[in-house]
Amino acid sequence: MRGLLRTSVITTALAIPVGVNATGLHECEETERASWLSQADLTDKLEAQGWSVRRMKEDGGCWEVYGTSPEGLRVEGYFHPVTGVPELITQRGRVVFRAD
Repeated sequence: MRGLLRTSVITTALAIPVGVNATGLHECEETERASWLSQADLTDKLEAQGWSVRRMKEDGGCWEVYGTSPEGLRVEGYFHPVTGVPELITQRGRVVFRAD
């Protein structure tokens, strides 16, 4: 039984990619971390455009922002970390905007 458990743990560990911390919803191009906008700078930029930012975190090499769009929609958005340009905006799992 212990051998079976050990094999299961090893198999599971090998199936998990190392270093991947994204949710899989969207990934931005790889950029140098030193060139990223700070959370405060991106918040200022978005608020100047009419956004309301509730929460922000790094995900998939992007800034993932939870907030309200200028149109009044509660959304989750993925923004390019250097330019602050939106790449993907979703509302309750529905794509509202996707940059091509």
